Amino acid sequence: MDRAILLMLASILAGFALLRIPLEGTFLASLEPVTTIIGILAVVIFSLVLIYKGFMSLLGK
Repeated sequence: MDRAILLMLASILAGFALLRIPLEGTFLASLEPVTTIIGILAVVIFSLVLIYKGFMSLLGK
């Protein structure tokens, strides 16, 4: 399996981790909107890249 694909899957998991991390009651609570946006962007972008690579693989390119 291609290392880049595994790296993208790890990035998607990291994005989900940023979405689920509890920051209430800590000094990082003010950064929660930023971590949410970064998590959403990571999941969406890397998922789209994986879908694109899958289509290219199916088409033989």
